[in-house]
Amino acid sequence: MKTHQETLSLATHQPIELIDITARIKERVAASGLREGLATLISPHTTAYVNLNEREPRLQEDMLRFLQDLAPREGDYGHNRVAVDGRDNAHAHLLGLFMSASATIPLAGGELVLGTWQSIFFIELDGPRPARQVHLHLIGEA
Repeated sequence: MKTHQETLSLATHQPIELIDITARIKERVAASGLREGLATLISPHTTAYVNLNEREPRLQEDMLRFLQDLAPREGDYGHNRVAVDGRDNAHAHLLGLFMSASATIPLAGGELVLGTWQSIFFIELDGPRPARQVHLHLIGEA
């Protein structure tokens, strides 16, 4: 059994942003030499998440609008009154209740096993941020 771990770094530019990281993950899987196994991605942040969904521009606009409407930034949230880091980001933490910080994707034949329409997204809920991370852990056989 072989393992490979690395951290991908990225910057975000919008308050809420969907960043397709599929190509970057596929490159890292190919470089690892693993053919069969699992790829696990995890966001170490409490206001940014990993998600599998469809990459289609109008759907992505719908997703952004949905998230903004679900927990508006300007809501009256207690966390914003006592935020330890000075960020009024309660809305981002609340949206995180409906997301997962990680995703595990099978590897077969050296490729990620994704559905036809699935892409891997890093979802920023409290941007912009100059430095965000996604940890990638691969385990399997070459």
